[in-house]
Amino acid sequence: MLSSEAKENGRKYRSLLFVWNHANFPFREAKMTPDDYMLLTVSRHSPPTGLQSPVHEVRAQLQRPIKSWAKRYLLDIRFSGSYAKCTRVIGCTDADLLISLGPRTPGTMKQIYKNFFAYLAVKNYGPRQQNISIGITYSGLKIDLIPAKKHWGSTNNLSLFEVERQREIQTNIDTHISLVRQSHRLDEIKATKIWHNLRHLRFPSFYLELTVLNALRSSEENQPAANILTVLEYLRDKFISSRVSDPANSNNIISDDLMLHERMAISRAATDSLKESDWGKIIW
Repeated sequence: MLSSEAKENGRKYRSLLFVWNHANFPFREAKMTPDDYMLLTVSRHSPPTGLQSPVHEVRAQLQRPIKSWAKRYLLDIRFSGSYAKCTRVIGCTDADLLISLGPRTPGTMKQIYKNFFAYLAVKNYGPRQQNISIGITYSGLKIDLIPAKKHWGSTNNLSLFEVERQREIQTNIDTHISLVRQSHRLDEIKATKIWHNLRHLRFPSFYLELTVLNALRSSEENQPAANILTVLEYLRDKFISSRVSDPANSNNIISDDLMLHERMAISRAATDSLKESDWGKIIW
C-alpha cells in the first residue's frame, strides 16, 4: 500500500478542486490581466508532479502484479498520456501506464487485452473496460493501464487494441508525447481541459490536445487568454467538421472517437462561453 505521506499528498490534491471551486477568492476582484488570471487558474488546477507525487509510488507498486502477468514478455512499464505530456489537470485520470510487451508475445492484441482484463478482475483490481486502456482505481487514484505490443526492430511503434471498433491499431506513443510536450501550448491545453471538465463534456484527451494544436497553429505564444478565445472560436466554427488523424499513423482517425452529437455539444458549449464577458464564467 501507499506510504502515509503519499496518501496524505493524494488526499490533499484531490480536495484542492473542491476548495478552489467553492472559495471566494480575492483575486477575482483584484486587478489582473486576463493572461494572469488564465495562468493562475491553470496553476490551481495542476496536481503535483515529480518523484514525490503519489502516482510514482502507485507505479512502483503496480510493477509486481503486472510483471507477474506479463512474465518474460514485459519490456517496460512507463508513464504515457497526460502525465507524460505534462497536460494533466485535476479531475482527469491521475496517470496512464503504458505496458510495453515484446514482439514475441503470443496472441493477438484483442486476446492480450482480454487476458489482462481477466487477470486484473481475478486479482480484485475492479478493472473497467475503456477504449484502448483498462481503468482501475488504486489507493484512491484513477489509473489507466494500456497493454501494447512493440513492433520488431528499433522502431517504437506499437500495436494496441481499440475496444469500441474491436480492432488492432498501430501507433507511436513517443511521437504523441514529443508532439505535445514540444508544442509550447501546454497552458492552453490544460485550460481547455479545465473548461471541458467544468461542463462535463466528453472529449478524449489526445483528441482535445490535437484540436488545441490545430486551432493555435498560427497563433502567437505567451498570450494564453487570447489563445483560449481562439480555441473556443475554433470549437464553435470548425470543430464539428474537422477531420483529425493520428500524427503517428494517418490511418487512425482520432476525430471518429466522438459521435456527431458529442462534437455538437462541445461546439454549443464554446458558443455559450464566447458570449460571456467575465473570464470567471468561462474558466474558474
